Amino acid sequence: MNYQEQLKQISDYVHSFFIEHANGKLLYHNLGHTKEMVEACRKIADNYRLNEHDNFIVFTAAWFHDTGYLTAEMEYHEIKSAELAENYLVAAGVNVSDIMEIKNCILATKMPQHPSTQLEKIVCDADLYHLGTDHFKENSKLLKKETESITGQQIDGTLWRANNIRLLENHEYHTDYCKQLLAKGKLENLEKLKRKQEEKAAERDPSVQGEHQVAGIAAEDSFPNIGRIYKVPDEPTLASATGESKSKKDKPTRSEKSIETMFRIASANHQRLSSMADNKAHIMISVNSIIVSVVIGLLLKKLDTERFLAIPTIILLVFSLITIIYSVLATRPQIPNGYFTREQVLNKSTNLLFFGNFYKMSYTDYDWGMKRMMNDRDFLYESLINDMYWHGVVLGKKYRLLRTSYSVFMYGLSVSIVAFTLSIIIV
Repeated sequence: MNYQEQLKQISDYVHSFFIEHANGKLLYHNLGHTKEMVEACRKIADNYRLNEHDNFIVFTAAWFHDTGYLTAEMEYHEIKSAELAENYLVAAGVNVSDIMEIKNCILATKMPQHPSTQLEKIVCDADLYHLGTDHFKENSKLLKKETESITGQQIDGTLWRANNIRLLENHEYHTDYCKQLLAKGKLENLEKLKRKQEEKAAERDPSVQGEHQVAGIAAEDSFPNIGRIYKVPDEPTLASATGESKSKKDKPTRSEKSIETMFRIASANHQRLSSMADNKAHIMISVNSIIVSVVIGLLLKKLDTERFLAIPTIILLVFSLITIIYSVLATRPQIPNGYFTREQVLNKSTNLLFFGNFYKMSYTDYDWGMKRMMNDRDFLYESLINDMYWHGVVLGKKYRLLRTSYSVFMYGLSVSIVAFTLSIIIV
């Protein structure tokens, strides 16, 4: 694959995508921020001297990471961005394992960040690279204006600075390069914010200060998504999806974050194992198809004159055919009826995360079901567990059939060679 040419095409596509889906309200999460992130990726990647393949993964994730803002709600933009990237890359013929790495890099930018690989760490640090630079203040103003533009309401400056302070205090860079390069700048930006906050507090007498405190609380109540827009680190991933309140008492525990990470890693592992099984099955199908073609094209014509080859030829054909059958069974998809009922959603007896349960449903019904699930934490966790379990069951079936296919091929080839050898010796 020509990675440089692919990246050029991806860059052109994302530029066109931002132009076609232009949104005047996105004053920060726009093409300008995307270009800045790509440049930050370049600095970090050059430091670690990534090879062409890893550069392709990192830069593709950087180009696509905020495209979801243009076509989805802000709290789900990482998922939508990963989906847009996958759609483009599949059409471009990029292999499945690379697509999974790119999607994982994009999803890792969701706050709180939990990158698990070096490439994911690079993408996450590039996304928040500006926190340790002189551009932090300017970007913060753009974010505030973007938030006000989206919500149509003014945000209290004290509240916004408080969110900035909390972001900087809780954030940590993941790569050693950014830790060494940007830690000092991030600390300076934090101190400036704290001084500004103290100056504003000192300007107020007690009665005025009380009014500003009320304004701050009202602003926070009016903007429940402010943490998602500004990517405040202590926003829980699954709790955000369920729409639960974000009071201090409800901050996610370490175990809850670990559960989210576990689901993400397990899902990625299942996807990789499924891709590996499909690739192995395709190898068996291809190899045995060639064997069958050669046998039919060459050996069968000689059986009239060389009948001693008949039995080993038949043995080889039979074993090759059985191998192909088991390999096809391992990759043959099974699709359910594609429907669910509202009663099933209310009874929590359907899995809305699996396409086979809704692909024939209308968008209205699916939207209703998903919102019911996201507002019910137990239903959400049960759906994730259900999805993981059945994915595992399917994987188990795939690998059993695949093992049988490889075993038949191994023994069949051995028996065929012995049969051909004996036939030649006896004759």
